[in-house]
Amino acid sequence: MKKLSVFLLICLLVGNLATGQRKNSTPPKKALQRPQNLSDEQLLDLVQKQTFKYFWDFGHPVSGMARERSNTSFDYGNEVVTTGGTGFGVMAIIVAAERGWITRQQAAERTLKIVNFLWKADMFHGVFPHWLNGETGKVIRFSPKDDGGDLVETSLLFQGLICAKQYFTGNTPAENQLRSKIQGMWDGIEWNWYTQGGQNVLYWHWSPNNGWSMNHQIRGFNECLITYVLAAASPRYSISPQVYHQGWANSNHFRNGREYLGIKLPLGYDYGGPLFFSHYSFLGLDPRGLKDHYADYWEQNRNHTLINRAYVIQNPKQYKGYSANSWGLTASDSHRGYAAHSPTEDLGVITPTAALSAFPYTPEYSMQALKHFYYTLGDRIWGEYGFVDAFSEHHNWYANSHLAIDQGPIIVMVENHRTGLLWKLFMADKDVQSGLRKLGFESPQLPTAPAK
Repeated sequence: MKKLSVFLLICLLVGNLATGQRKNSTPPKKALQRPQNLSDEQLLDLVQKQTFKYFWDFGHPVSGMARERSNTSFDYGNEVVTTGGTGFGVMAIIVAAERGWITRQQAAERTLKIVNFLWKADMFHGVFPHWLNGETGKVIRFSPKDDGGDLVETSLLFQGLICAKQYFTGNTPAENQLRSKIQGMWDGIEWNWYTQGGQNVLYWHWSPNNGWSMNHQIRGFNECLITYVLAAASPRYSISPQVYHQGWANSNHFRNGREYLGIKLPLGYDYGGPLFFSHYSFLGLDPRGLKDHYADYWEQNRNHTLINRAYVIQNPKQYKGYSANSWGLTASDSHRGYAAHSPTEDLGVITPTAALSAFPYTPEYSMQALKHFYYTLGDRIWGEYGFVDAFSEHHNWYANSHLAIDQGPIIVMVENHRTGLLWKLFMADKDVQSGLRKLGFESPQLPTAPAK
């Protein structure tokens, strides 16, 4: 078995357990009328706004946090909220406020509701678990021993909260309070604790019940770059550069340098792996001109996307429905349960978030896919919260589900393509800038460091 990031292994485990609960073989029951003959900008507006309903209308009524998914599944129900998906949802709320779908006051109050909930929720050396009970704030275990802090999910959460701290700068009670509490929680994350006694690598999990027994080191290249950037950026519990260079960048699937379908891939697995590797860390982290000793991350993410699309067009397994207009392989639901779809794990399943969250990298090709998904397949895959999680024309399978970690990047990355809003907010944070410099990154978004 090829080595995968720990996140994918866990997803596959949970997906296999949940397979019996997730085999949706019929189109979504709640079909919506779709306006026709829209301009490109009108279509982007509609998709962002409709997808936002997942986080706004379907957010947990007590905590305001993002629910894990729109359908209940194995061993959990409506009370489960997701830490990383909530980070994506916070970024989506910022987009909604900026575009006028909700007022700034509404956005600040919902974000403060989330922050107040997190302020009292279970955390472990400042790190939140993967799942929380949205009513009580108590940890819900993600797997048998994963009942403590999840450093990667916490990174995805704080990528969003840092953007909120940068956006909500007004002198109102809600905005003042949420900035103060975000800063307090940010300052308290003990990133260096998760080096398990000072090793030069970060560990994904720690639990008061199970200690370090999961023993999952975070090594690249995958979706976790943001974890090392934020760990280096911490004002109180920062890691040393050696943790990044000897941990993250030291694995047998970090450097690549080979060509796939005539396209060079600087880092990562054969063919690049699932496309969410080029999305999650880069919702806030601006890849335009971002470079370090190992890669140009714009080149990395664009080429990863182009390889993924080229593979679907080549379609070596001859799946029905694959084309230049219908592409995108990434982790999502499938006819077999949850799976980490990629060219090396191709089950005939297209996941809309893959092509749509790639808008910054491949705008022309992503627009082709968007129009196909909306105009041609919309009666089967367009619903209350935007596009369903995934579909397979070959297997005549169309998910009924929506997932926070798939819906969120659509809104955020389309916005980054259009205005760069979240990139600007995140990259303007002084701690983030410090962390990037500490790890040796270059970026046009990094102002000249003050003279010492």
